Amino acid sequence: MELGLAGKVVVVTGGASHIGRAIVRGFAAEGARIAIVDFDGDQARATAEMARATGAAMATALVADVTSASDIATATAAIDADFGAVDVLVNNAGWARPMYFAEQTPDYWRKLIDVNLMGAIAMTHAIAPGMVAARSGAIVFTSSDASFGEPRETVYGAAKGAINTFTKAFAREYGRYGIRANAVAPGVIIPEDAASLGKGSLWSASAQPFTPEQLEKVKAAIPLRRLGTPTDIANMVVFLSSSAAAHVSGQIVSVSGGYATPG
Repeated sequence: MELGLAGKVVVVTGGASHIGRAIVRGFAAEGARIAIVDFDGDQARATAEMARATGAAMATALVADVTSASDIATATAAIDADFGAVDVLVNNAGWARPMYFAEQTPDYWRKLIDVNLMGAIAMTHAIAPGMVAARSGAIVFTSSDASFGEPRETVYGAAKGAINTFTKAFAREYGRYGIRANAVAPGVIIPEDAASLGKGSLWSASAQPFTPEQLEKVKAAIPLRRLGTPTDIANMVVFLSSSAAAHVSGQIVSVSGGYATPG
């Protein structure tokens, strides 16, 4: 299948590690030109090097926090100068620490909403005008199966539920300019290797969100009886960004082995 991504300019937020790194690798294999936007500079640079070795026509690491308006302005100016018009924006940056609602604090809620919702909105607001001018573009948001309601992920799920709504509304509002917007909702996604994890990763040795026993229970609840990998998510993101999905917009696609089936 021809995906038409060779030479396309792709921006991936949170692209340095885990799911983001796999997404970058997927675009690199298609010969895209990739800007990796991440607050972890060392890991972002390592991922950019990996992307170039994998086949990216160009790959650059831009150190930025998507919750900072000044960081976004600096990053988007650098993208414009070094790459030109953006063809694909992947709003992948995210953060969570699963815990029961009674244990959560207002500071925790604010960080969840700032990173998972406001960062994606701000990046879209910065990149969308260029897509409007070009009368084309694809935006993919990383949502979550938590957006459909999961324990220990109440506020995180609410932020991702808002991403789903934003995706649908944006797709209807901007489709007239040839811009498509979709979201991919991962289930439980386990790292492919330790080298793929960056600073502050949910899956780092000091912050494991699940015990081995809990992971076995999760796997047993998945119809396909296996846990997801970052590559599973990357494959869907790359497809939705490509010319092969030219008539797909406003969709929330669960990639969870059949665990969640959004309407």
